[in-house]
Amino acid sequence: MFRILTSILTILIAATTFAADAPKNEDQKTLYAIGLSVSKSLSVFTLTPAELDMVVQGLTDGHSGKKSEVDPALYTVKIQELAKARRKTLGENQAGAGKDFLEKAAKENGAIKTASGMVYTSLTEGKGESPKAADIVKVNYRGTLIDGKEFDSSYKRGKPLEFKLDNVIKCWTEGVQKMKPGGKAKLVCPAQLAYGDNGAGEMILPGATLVFEVELLEVKQAADASAAPAQPVAPVKN
Repeated sequence: MFRILTSILTILIAATTFAADAPKNEDQKTLYAIGLSVSKSLSVFTLTPAELDMVVQGLTDGHSGKKSEVDPALYTVKIQELAKARRKTLGENQAGAGKDFLEKAAKENGAIKTASGMVYTSLTEGKGESPKAADIVKVNYRGTLIDGKEFDSSYKRGKPLEFKLDNVIKCWTEGVQKMKPGGKAKLVCPAQLAYGDNGAGEMILPGATLVFEVELLEVKQAADASAAPAQPVAPVKN
């Protein structure tokens, strides 16, 4: 963790030469892109401006060769503990916001709240037989956070996702079984049916409630499903 932070902040220092202006040449744009990318590694700390200043000060001292105020090796565990504590707080905040969102979603026209806590809304009725958990399905989908920010989309990738229905998050296993080929539905997934207290990737925080719009394109019964991928791209089990 300390090495990661050092790398991140080294880039921040290197970028200060032109920080006041938008990046212009390719080197500046590349550094800027790296900064955007690696800064996400700090997101778990939810740093205040004052805290970020302290982090940058630590790098500045180290980069300039100034005697450090602390021994970094002694703070590796403390860095991990701080990340864990901040992540826990993030999860608690997400859980509260998710609960409110689920309650509102359950009151929308046509919405059904299942015993598991998922909110299912059929957008377009399909035809034929609904898939079973052991079947292979092909879908298009769009995933968003409760604030509407998109974190994944097969539409943007230009390729539907094919997977064994019992090999993904519980919300999908349950929700897609309610659909029929050609149908579309919205699944509002509480954290316990999605990625729980761990979160996933850079955008899905611990305790996050997720919203998926799913279009069921095709169902292959288990006996005919040998061609399915061993592991789907997303959303895989936590």
